[in-house]
Amino acid sequence: MNTDTKNDQLAINTLRTLAIDAVEKASSGHMGLPLGAAPMAYTLWTKHLNINPNNPEWFNRDRFVLSAGHGSMLLYGLLHLSGFNVSKKDLQEFRSFNSKTPGHPEWEHTEGVEVTTGPLGQGISMGVGMALAEKKLADTVNKDQYKIMDHYTYVLCGDGDLMEGVSHEAISFAGHLQLDKLIVLYDSNQSSLDAALEQSFSDDIQKKFEAVHWQHLLVEDGQNIEKIDEAITKAKKNDQPTLIEVRTEIGHGLPEIAGTSDAHSDPVGEENVKKAKQNLGWKYEEPFTIPDEVYDVFSEIKNRGQGLEKKWNETVSFFKNEFPEKAQILDEFTKQQISKSWEEIFKEISFDNKPLATRKASHKVLNALHSSVPQFIGGAADVSSSTKATIDGSPAITASDFSGANIYFGVREFGMAAIANGLTLHHFLPFISTYFIFSDYMKPAVRLAALMGLPVTYVFSHDSIAVGKDGPTHQPVEQLAAFRSMPNLQVIRPADGNETIGAWKMALGQTTKPTMLVLERQATAPVTHSLEQAIEGVRRGGYIVSEAEKPAGLLIATGSEVSLALEAKDVLAKENIHVNVVSLPSWDLFELQDEEYKEKVLPKNLTKRLTIEMASKLGWREYAGSDGKIMSVDSFGYSGDPEEVMDAFGFTVEQVVSEFKSL
Repeated sequence: MNTDTKNDQLAINTLRTLAIDAVEKASSGHMGLPLGAAPMAYTLWTKHLNINPNNPEWFNRDRFVLSAGHGSMLLYGLLHLSGFNVSKKDLQEFRSFNSKTPGHPEWEHTEGVEVTTGPLGQGISMGVGMALAEKKLADTVNKDQYKIMDHYTYVLCGDGDLMEGVSHEAISFAGHLQLDKLIVLYDSNQSSLDAALEQSFSDDIQKKFEAVHWQHLLVEDGQNIEKIDEAITKAKKNDQPTLIEVRTEIGHGLPEIAGTSDAHSDPVGEENVKKAKQNLGWKYEEPFTIPDEVYDVFSEIKNRGQGLEKKWNETVSFFKNEFPEKAQILDEFTKQQISKSWEEIFKEISFDNKPLATRKASHKVLNALHSSVPQFIGGAADVSSSTKATIDGSPAITASDFSGANIYFGVREFGMAAIANGLTLHHFLPFISTYFIFSDYMKPAVRLAALMGLPVTYVFSHDSIAVGKDGPTHQPVEQLAAFRSMPNLQVIRPADGNETIGAWKMALGQTTKPTMLVLERQATAPVTHSLEQAIEGVRRGGYIVSEAEKPAGLLIATGSEVSLALEAKDVLAKENIHVNVVSLPSWDLFELQDEEYKEKVLPKNLTKRLTIEMASKLGWREYAGSDGKIMSVDSFGYSGDPEEVMDAFGFTVEQVVSEFKSL
């Protein structure tokens, strides 16, 4: 092993033994990665990573993403030694209930953790989003000699990350845009959980990354911190994203199992712990020992970070005087504030009283908002012409021009969603779009956004069997029920243009959860009386669109089916059967209302209820009640004219009338 000083080696082995001790105490965890990857992580943090533990939120800090999140004890050790609010006691409580050191890193739970990682492949993909954010924001605010945005995104990943499909999507995208401040350290240990890597993975990593316009660097000896340092230094001078492949030994130091899949996880027992520490030359017997010299080594991180932030603040002060408009944009980003005028914009949007698809209404809202919200950025997975999720008059971001607000993600739905999470972590407000049926490709990244509480906005169109001739492969059935079941996700299916405005207002005003707008392809008639009614109704999640003087029951619907319910109401009225029509665009928002409001919208005494939605019935029983009926789609659709498909499933005025009369 080639290290600069004895203290380097001592610090590296401290990271290793902390991981060993924590996994043994918790009786679970992964010490294999920390034991092998400690030298590269140590080199990056002590020699390159620009962060300030005294101010973890310093905006121009470098970002570090542990994509291989199972190796979390490596990150927790680094955070503790660097001076973040992670104590030795926290390390000793690794994997304990509600501790600061959970099994996988969690954003906003542990100070210094930049992103929640766990499912492999998503960390590196969110890192791509962070690097894109840095590049875009640098283009937006940097001026002449003022490099206000100028930092790197570093990712530590493993073999599993590079096997997952989402990483391929994100890596390709990063190479296409030449995100040169993205540097990935690849823990190449030739081992997976089940067996040696050769049993499942034989990609030529160098050719693979060079083929998608990355620089590939190889460090043959993962214990040689000089070579690792040289590689990182070289990567920072390149005009491409860089993968540094570092050959390591999983479970380095563990007796008998080092270098094998058996070293991936789980405790090894007291005797093997002793032998491992002997193999590492560790002379301390007490678990969780941290020599004073190691704290001294890591103190340089804080000293460096404080100096850099102080210099940055001074630069920003001069910058504000010379370029106040750009400084205002920077201020909105750093404080995560939106221009005060954005709410007024909604009052200026209007639609004529003609049938309109909510995807087209959404397009109008998007473009009205764009000029007042610099954080607004987004695009679609190659279907923006259909979903209408595009900013008119703004160029698309390219490798040579980052001035635009549109992003062409290509056919990379999962990658798009993970990249959007990275953008949001960097204080952008991204919207991303595709057909609703393809939301299935994105679901794991949507789940992480909900788990982290990131205000991403998903613009999904082609929301039902009314897609028609594209057939059952493109007609969503179970997707609404699935996403409605996801915690901390705001799902809104608006019925007309005014409700779409209300939905966007809820999305843009949301700071602690993502929002999913589920929009129709086909044009439908307006259902709301006024914009004010719609905005308030969407805010409440449900409301009475049409109220009868003496209702015999309720027609409850969402999206385009609200228009259908109103038509059926008129037919029923001619037979002296009067009903209230309820629009229920957002179940989760409706459930937040008090019982008095819910009783007003859905009176318990009105048991004759018919729910109408062209999707799975799952969940509707709660609103239909035990005596009500549910009109739904519980099989795959058909290819044909939309009207014919809807007729085949009974979504006609005649059938709605018949179903309600049968009650």
